Amino acid sequence: MDGLFLGEDNLPRCWWCQSTPAYRLYHDTEWGFPVHDDRRLFEKLCLEGFQSGLSWLTILNKREAFRRAFRQFDFAQVAGFGGKDVERLLQDASIVRHRGKIEATINNARRACDMASEFGGLDAYLWRYRPAGRPPEITKEWLMKQSTSPESMALSKDLKKRGWRFVGPTTVYAFMQAMGLVNDHLTGCHVRHKGAL
Repeated sequence: MDGLFLGEDNLPRCWWCQSTPAYRLYHDTEWGFPVHDDRRLFEKLCLEGFQSGLSWLTILNKREAFRRAFRQFDFAQVAGFGGKDVERLLQDASIVRHRGKIEATINNARRACDMASEFGGLDAYLWRYRPAGRPPEITKEWLMKQSTSPESMALSKDLKKRGWRFVGPTTVYAFMQAMGLVNDHLTGCHVRHKGAL
């Protein structure tokens, strides 16, 4: 099928992960697998925000540095960051040094704390936006047109209303794909029925 390639192990995979072994590992073990851990959900929302305007591979290669810089994305800890932390992070060459995105991450950590109090956790809130149905076949042609969805637009709108930043509908859709709220592995990809929904 168009959009699939065979890896060295002769297994078909989605075309977008063929550039590096790290990308293939991410595709095979993370992308599209359902995540219900609040810390990981918060991390991915933040990293998708940092990715805006960059490639995901850039962020993936810096992910461990981001985790160190933002206390493993424990949002209760990040919510306590202040001006000195912003300046410290702006000097950290191992992450993306963008003041707006750094400040948004701290702001979003505070909003995540509010949400955890209101809903009992980010998981309970975010998974309400999982779409009810999906097309029977996921093709490259279909996926290339899917930068947003009605659910990602609704989630983005509600997050913004709650004070979150860098959570536009495209960013939110990428988050939904990565965290398994949708399964956008192509039909025929060996991972599609492995651990993904």
